Amino acid sequence: MNFLLKPPSQEDFFTLLGAWRAWILSVLLGALIGAALYAAFPPPYRAEATVVVDFNLEEAWPENTDRDMFYYLERETRKLMELAWSDAVLETVAARVGGVTVGELRNEKLNLSQPREAGWHLWADDADPERAQQLASAWAVAFADRVQQAVSVELELQALRAALQNGQACDSDLQARITDLEQRATGINAYIEVNPSQITGLPVTRRTGLGTYVLAGAFVGFTLMVFAILFVGRKQGR
Repeated sequence: MNFLLKPPSQEDFFTLLGAWRAWILSVLLGALIGAALYAAFPPPYRAEATVVVDFNLEEAWPENTDRDMFYYLERETRKLMELAWSDAVLETVAARVGGVTVGELRNEKLNLSQPREAGWHLWADDADPERAQQLASAWAVAFADRVQQAVSVELELQALRAALQNGQACDSDLQARITDLEQRATGINAYIEVNPSQITGLPVTRRTGLGTYVLAGAFVGFTLMVFAILFVGRKQGR
């Protein structure tokens, strides 16, 4: 095993340079193998739906600093992400599309792009392009509906609390209603607006393109050839 521990030499460098034909051949073969794998085992299709999220910073934090707004955005974004992956939303998607479980949706089928204010992109993967469109569309609609319900609960809860504090009402029915709303509340800010903007005729592409397979195959072929030239050559020249 001494040849494995031997440090690289100038001879190794010249050996690599002189084997340029082997490099080209390995790159071509690797690219062809990558293309063949893509044809034999194609990646699933990916559909993309879009939901517009508006945090309404000017209304939610009219007199606060940029730092306060930053923490507000981060906090509310995390809440929205939790809603997007919540059991209630995914169960709605599974019921609308059928033939899929919540576990499959959460672990295999659905992906959420880096969330921010404005467009949120919701991706769905499936071997059938039409089914991928259905999953993405159903997820976008279910997510938007769930957020809108949460905002409605928050608005009603704020109004009832204000009425209770101002002494406009103090009966037991009002208190029971407040308790019920508090149990249903998700903490979503009442100023947030979420609306699906692209849920029909969604773009569908392969999750991974042919070029990625070709480049990966070429890189693997090139790397294996380099190791073969160095280690085989060293072993034979001991």
